[in-house]
Amino acid sequence: MELLDIQGSVTPEESRTHIRVPLELHEGCGRLNVRFEYAPKNLEDRERALELLKESYDLYILPEQREQAVARADRHLPLKNLITLSFDGPDGYRGACHRHDEVQELFLASGEASPGLMPGRLEAGEWNVTLSLHCIVTATCEYRLRAWTSEREESA
Repeated sequence: MELLDIQGSVTPEESRTHIRVPLELHEGCGRLNVRFEYAPKNLEDRERALELLKESYDLYILPEQREQAVARADRHLPLKNLITLSFDGPDGYRGACHRHDEVQELFLASGEASPGLMPGRLEAGEWNVTLSLHCIVTATCEYRLRAWTSEREESA
């Protein structure tokens, strides 16, 4: 049964923030399935990427080391958007998937779960999927989050 299918768009100003997405889980399911995707992954504008790197060097690198950092800036290209997921059930934290993949197929079940998630009983009630917007470097980044249940625990 489909629980949720949402789409959204985020911007660089939303970097280092979170989007909490509630979903209601009904009793009787054996598996919670999630598909998350976002795009674009890479900032293709090289000049803009170098501007962003220089701004970060001004903030985070000692003045005497900045020239060397700028000379080696290409090592950090392409810059990438990064959005990760974490899960909370009615009884608390159920894990996090801090992956760099722009498409993720994840699941939770009583006997097994995707790496980073904790298997266990799928309690009925309010669950939350949290999207952590670590870094958005493109002008906009589109995402889609889908969640659905299965009656039985399926093998992965």
